[in-house]
Amino acid sequence: MEALEEREEVEKTPEDEISSNISDFLDDLETDAAEKKASVSNDEPDFDWSCIDTSLLPSSYKTNSQQEKELLQLADHFFQQYSHLCPERKPLFIYPVNECGVQKFVSTTVRPTLLPFPDMYYWSGCASFVCDYLIMEPLKCPLTPPSSLYSPTTILKYQRGNCFDFTVLLCSLLIGAGYDAYCVHGYATLEMCSLDQTQELCPLLRKPPEGPEEEDPNKYRIKYPLQPQSKFLLQQQAKKEEETESAEKEESEEEVLMEVGKPKRDPLHGLRVHAWVLVLSGKRKVPETFFINPFTGNHHSTMDECFLGIESIWNHRNYWVNMQDCRKGCKDLSFDLSDSFCWEIMFSESNEPSQLPTESPKEDTDDMQEKGEIDMSFEMPLSWVARIRVSCTEYENPFSQGKKVILYDKAKLEKWAAYANRDGLVERLTVYADSDRTEELEVKEWFKYREDLLYMREVNKQTQLITDHFSPGHPLLLKAHSYTSLEPETGHTVEFYHTARVDGLCKRFENATEMTEYFVGREDFLHMRHIEFGERDEKTEKAGIAADANPRPIVQIKEYFHRNPEKPADEDIEERIFMVIDDIIQLTYHLELHDTIASKVVFCRVIGREKREDEIFLSRENTVKYQPWSSEKHKNMLHLYNLLWELRAEQKELKQQVRDSEAEMLNILMVREGEEASIKLTVPMSNIAKRGQRCEAMALEEEQKSSHSSLENKSQRIGGEDESLAHRTATNSTL
Repeated sequence: MEALEEREEVEKTPEDEISSNISDFLDDLETDAAEKKASVSNDEPDFDWSCIDTSLLPSSYKTNSQQEKELLQLADHFFQQYSHLCPERKPLFIYPVNECGVQKFVSTTVRPTLLPFPDMYYWSGCASFVCDYLIMEPLKCPLTPPSSLYSPTTILKYQRGNCFDFTVLLCSLLIGAGYDAYCVHGYATLEMCSLDQTQELCPLLRKPPEGPEEEDPNKYRIKYPLQPQSKFLLQQQAKKEEETESAEKEESEEEVLMEVGKPKRDPLHGLRVHAWVLVLSGKRKVPETFFINPFTGNHHSTMDECFLGIESIWNHRNYWVNMQDCRKGCKDLSFDLSDSFCWEIMFSESNEPSQLPTESPKEDTDDMQEKGEIDMSFEMPLSWVARIRVSCTEYENPFSQGKKVILYDKAKLEKWAAYANRDGLVERLTVYADSDRTEELEVKEWFKYREDLLYMREVNKQTQLITDHFSPGHPLLLKAHSYTSLEPETGHTVEFYHTARVDGLCKRFENATEMTEYFVGREDFLHMRHIEFGERDEKTEKAGIAADANPRPIVQIKEYFHRNPEKPADEDIEERIFMVIDDIIQLTYHLELHDTIASKVVFCRVIGREKREDEIFLSRENTVKYQPWSSEKHKNMLHLYNLLWELRAEQKELKQQVRDSEAEMLNILMVREGEEASIKLTVPMSNIAKRGQRCEAMALEEEQKSSHSSLENKSQRIGGEDESLAHRTATNSTL
């Protein structure tokens, strides 16, 4: 007997070791959590759910109707049958207690609601609102679902909850918006359960998917046979390549293991309970089934490795148990809920009894079969939860603490409510060079409701280059402005909304020595203009004369034109250069299809002759032509003389345009400096309309009060007059 007892003890030791390891790990988790709570500042105290006030809640929160009692009986029967036939499975999450301590079926906790906000009609708006509005609370035990599930109205009131609370609220909003959404009870990774995104790339930094690859034009060409090669040599070469690749892989794995800061393997991997939302394809034109993590509001594929298994799902109408193998996570799961082999439904929709997977006949099941199978077709009662309401102020200010901070891999994202900052800042993304987030590389800021229509600002911390982006409608038609300082001639790049400009200017770059302008959609086919400036006189600079009163001398103006198909190539100018100081004009024409060298015409100043604006001296000495074509028109000196007159007139106009561009840049810098000095925020039209309605209601109340007071005054006056008349009549009678 002693030997048998020793054998039994030896057989039980592995399980005992595993259970003891898990218990020890849970004890460590509790101590770590206690230490973290002690280290947290007193600004964020722990919330005590036992102290919430439930006296004002409706009666449906505190009692169960007859239909709900029948529903709980059926759910209990289903639970017993499931636990009997699947003893190795974890207990189902079916009827937890609510905030009043009353058992409620999970499907009746879902309250489909469509909120009256445009963004809440889409899944992304609902998910972002839930993850921003609520504060995440971890599960008390990471291995089991919670013992209670509060109503979405209570969760919204106190703005906090665990993953199941997040999921029920988000699912209620999605079903109300018309999506085929379900709450999921399953298992996920440590990072997803604890809302740890420090190892993930920020969604704002992800590159957009590339477009489809173009087909190879040589796809259907004849492929000629290559030179013959030895198969034996090819096999030997392939073996060597495989050996080198395997060695490189081993080295890379060793390097990865040796890296500092990599997360350790979770001893509870696959056991951590989590809840999320499943959205099936079909309704609302959803092309593909996907998951939504309620903590982050992010979209995930059903093949995502962060989701490790599913126990059950439910919506406001039914409850399904997953009967598929989840050893490989959710990759191979089928989400066809009508398939009874994959999903066991609690209340059959076709008046057929629910059939759980049966095992070999036993004595315990015989008694149940003798009694007959219970008909599980049942009409789900209405939700016991009151209507979900969110006011405009709550929707516009979703952050309970005024601000939300999310840490990513080498990045930090900060969010504020609208009008929380005086400059209209609502979001800031900081990119770092290291994982410890000590050295800043780039900062991106997003703004709302600014009067100057600034909506985004990018700051490169290495070069100190600032780029402002504007929405359409700015008085100066600005689209973007890049600068390091708002001082003039320090390097500015300004982009415009060219469709709103008469000259088609889309971009301008200016510094102390040059200016470059880019045009789009001009009738003269001009697409670029480059101006070079000289240095100012030292005397005027020392005298302290302003920049607009002391303009920079123009050295050279270059213009580039697109091809005009209506003109022949020998008359269509491609490049035009005005060397203002040297008094040289150079023209370069477009090429014909089979030409290799462009035609040129150069007008030079005559040496030893004074320059006069109203005089043109033209001779073969100061005119250089290279014309590969034989055109009598260009050989005519009169044609060149008229062309030179036109170019001189255009040169004057170009000088004036350059001065206007300089003045416009100075005006832009002055306006931007004033806008940044006194930032003003606007109010949306919807808020204006609401405020107008409130003002009208207040005005009506004041009018009613004033009319009531005027009536009282009149009555008092009439009463006084009556008294005075009575007194007069009395005195007359005595006389």
